[in-house]
Amino acid sequence: MPQENSIYYWRTEWRLDSVEHDFLKQYDIHKVYCRYFDVVMRDNEPMPNATISFTEPIAPSLSIVPTVYITENCMHSEHKGLAERIVERIVQMNETNDVKNVKEIQIDCDYTGRSLKTYYAFLEEVRTTARQHNIRLSTTIRLHQLSMEAPPADYGVLMLYNTGNPEKYAERNPILDIRDVMLYISKLDDYALPLAAAYPVFLWQRTIYGVHVDHWVEAGEILKVKDVVEEKRPELRRTILTYHLDKENIKRYTSETYETIYHH
Repeated sequence: MPQENSIYYWRTEWRLDSVEHDFLKQYDIHKVYCRYFDVVMRDNEPMPNATISFTEPIAPSLSIVPTVYITENCMHSEHKGLAERIVERIVQMNETNDVKNVKEIQIDCDYTGRSLKTYYAFLEEVRTTARQHNIRLSTTIRLHQLSMEAPPADYGVLMLYNTGNPEKYAERNPILDIRDVMLYISKLDDYALPLAAAYPVFLWQRTIYGVHVDHWVEAGEILKVKDVVEEKRPELRRTILTYHLDKENIKRYTSETYETIYHH
């Protein structure tokens, strides 16, 4: 894995304000995993949803990784031609919006044992089609997926967030708690795929039984998890992401915390 700082962009409009531009510059971030659209089931067919619009040009200094989130139920059965349609839609969006030099795409799916076989076959098709455009493939890896066979991708991004049960929020932070990470840490050693690491800097707002609840992770918890996973798998200190780019997220932590997260 290359040594680089990266970040997710998970909004439906590409528009950066001065705080966000400054953040990218301050932490030497040149790679942005940008959600292009979701794929959801509609009338028994997987269809694109919530497609991003580009309302300002992308800075030449940024390398964009088009990222597609696909819901798990899309992988409960095979959909012929889906992989090719997704890749071609990404390529067309790049051309239409003048997104240059795209060298990678990422597929994000919370696959399970039920959907694994179909999802992996789908990824093989995505990878084959992407290679025709000289594009490589990455995919997200959730902690529970570490116990499964590694997917057919060039590398995975280990999602070190949304690790807990949202219904047990009073016991543990559902975004990230080191106790949940420790349940899976033994699987890191032998996982047969190169990995990058992604850490949460977002706020999750919910209403539970009429009560407003804000979930976010203390800086110390993020850094404890970072230390543990990097000790177990040192390559995770090389390629580091945060989720996701937004000025309110930026303000949530000190510059010292971001320096430590992005420290290699």
